[in-house]
Amino acid sequence: MMGLISCYSELAVQVSEKSSCSSYKSVSNSVNSNSVSPNLTPSIQTAVTNVYKTTLSTGDRHVITVTWCRNSTVHGLHINSGNDPTTGFRLNTSTRMFRKKKGNKMFEINNSKFEVFYDLSTAVYGAGAGAEPVEGYYVVVIVDSELVLFLGDMSEEAAVKKVKINKQIVNSDLVSRREHFSGNGFYSTKVKFSGAGSWHDVLIRCTGDDDGVKNPGLSVCIDKRVVVRVKRLRWNFRGNQTIFVDGLQVDLMWDVHDWFFSSGSEPGSGYGSGYGSGRAVFMFRRRNGLDSRLWLEDEVKRKDEKQEFSLLVYANKS
Repeated sequence: MMGLISCYSELAVQVSEKSSCSSYKSVSNSVNSNSVSPNLTPSIQTAVTNVYKTTLSTGDRHVITVTWCRNSTVHGLHINSGNDPTTGFRLNTSTRMFRKKKGNKMFEINNSKFEVFYDLSTAVYGAGAGAEPVEGYYVVVIVDSELVLFLGDMSEEAAVKKVKINKQIVNSDLVSRREHFSGNGFYSTKVKFSGAGSWHDVLIRCTGDDDGVKNPGLSVCIDKRVVVRVKRLRWNFRGNQTIFVDGLQVDLMWDVHDWFFSSGSEPGSGYGSGYGSGRAVFMFRRRNGLDSRLWLEDEVKRKDEKQEFSLLVYANKS
């Protein structure tokens, strides 16, 4: 299996604080590259969806989806389990409940009883008024009398005491995160590729004619280091590369086709020409150990495999 690592030796990039690998350059030292301009304002985060998997003491499994959304007219939170979008817990500016930014709600999904306790009264949101709060809040989810999910910057014990509940605590695993952005070609976020890993800053920068660059390009940075640089993006609008973060193997995929060949437009009339408004997709997916299968091929999951994690960034150029 160690041969797998050597197979990617020419394309794989390792991200390490003390690494001196010449496969990448510091953003601050890059010259004539697609590096991030310190004066460029990141695009606005309009929605975040986190998907968690949990198993109760009874053996029942649940997939819980938590979505935060924000734009000029709507700011809300939606918690659900299952495929019916009309069920679950929902707060937004069109209801009186959101104006009451503290409380609890009970509901039932597939014969399981859910209860949500929340306090967003002092929530603080990220730079650029992001969709997801970064501090000053908590959200607690209980399923069939077991505490399965706790979100917020308050300690778990303090939150449980504050909502005055005495429930069994069950661990939940974050298996995917989807972020939606709107604005220019600069997207910034943070990510942990494992529960015990460190937080990493991720910057995605796309250049085009709007930036005075003749040939559109793409650069992806992790912790201020360029791990992927793509030239002639108009022709290399889809691709993938393997990187190593915290000793984990991560597949990075990009698809910016709709920026150049959007439906109803002529080829070349997309982002690189300054006229496109299509969606681009960037995906980071952590592999299971030394799994040799690419993420595109890994559709059938074995029950004994370790939990995977994926980050998807949907980028709209407005």
